[in-house]
Amino acid sequence: MNPGIDLQGNFIYILKDLGIPSGVAKTLWMPFPMLLMIIAATVGVLGSVWLERKISAAAQQRIGPEYIGPMGILAPVADGLKLLFKEDIVPYKADPWLFTLGPIIVAIPVFLSYLIVPFGQNIMIADLGTAIFLWIALSSIQPIGLLMSGYASNNKYSLLGGLRAAAQSISYEIPLALAVLAVVMISNSLSTIDIVEQQSGYGLLGWNIWRQPVGFAIFWIAALAECERLPFDLPEAEEELVAGYQTEYTGMKFALYYLASYVNLVLSALLVAVLYLGGWEFPIPPELFADWLGVSETTPWLQVILGTLGITMTILKAYLLVFTAILLRWTVPRVRIDQLLNLGWKFLLPIALVNLLLTAGLKLAFPVAFGG
Repeated sequence: MNPGIDLQGNFIYILKDLGIPSGVAKTLWMPFPMLLMIIAATVGVLGSVWLERKISAAAQQRIGPEYIGPMGILAPVADGLKLLFKEDIVPYKADPWLFTLGPIIVAIPVFLSYLIVPFGQNIMIADLGTAIFLWIALSSIQPIGLLMSGYASNNKYSLLGGLRAAAQSISYEIPLALAVLAVVMISNSLSTIDIVEQQSGYGLLGWNIWRQPVGFAIFWIAALAECERLPFDLPEAEEELVAGYQTEYTGMKFALYYLASYVNLVLSALLVAVLYLGGWEFPIPPELFADWLGVSETTPWLQVILGTLGITMTILKAYLLVFTAILLRWTVPRVRIDQLLNLGWKFLLPIALVNLLLTAGLKLAFPVAFGG
């Protein structure tokens, strides 16, 4: 297997070729991953918002965004600019420090989670050996910000929404982590790149979704609950709580919550693609493409084509999942809070534990198929 693209090494090598000292080149690289992360997350959000509007419009036999850019594709950009210039209001008797910190604490961990997402072979911002643990740790910070926002708003609806959001996030975090640990057990690694490479070589049949169908279902259901997507949008149920913990927020603080919600949705879809759907891997092994073309798999131009198509495959798989999440919004009714907690604690958690133990047993019994 080829070593892929080393973004950091290539960046520093190009700068050194231009006569820039090695130390300065490494210093210039330091803000680059953060910039790449913000760009990737923002572009993903803009695409998701536009898709949601067009798909929702089609489901309701409407046209949707049409006039701002081709097919209304610039409508999310216009919304962002509008929110940028809206007044920032802090409610009377609210705690201004906690009120401001809430959306920041919710948004930052979601953005940082993009550090561990591989878009192609070695095309990722930071290849960490403990990437999965980092993501689990970052995702566990969110409930603190949600509670903080609900409490600081000095509003009963905000407080109830914050409590609901925190309870929901904690309830589904555990099944989510257990589902991921089963994949880690099969892959023998916490690195997201190693997890994808473990699924390579057999095309579609090598993907983890066939070895972990239950884990895939648990992960996707729990991820939708973490993102507060229908049917799990209880923290901001309009009929009951106005807008939940977001009720008192305006301007860019509200925009941060809006942004974090869609960033989290795209991130969850990317992680499902990486963990269960082979990441950048094709349904057909790349060796067959090389055989059909009559060239070596290590031919440079073929590597460039396969690398580009690999990034495209990752994004296509992720947006297929985003598409299903959007369709669910107009298909499934909202569950009650007791049903939501029962699903998490009494159904998903026991199944996730059994799935983890079963994976361990299968790994011992069939080491070749289950990464022994």
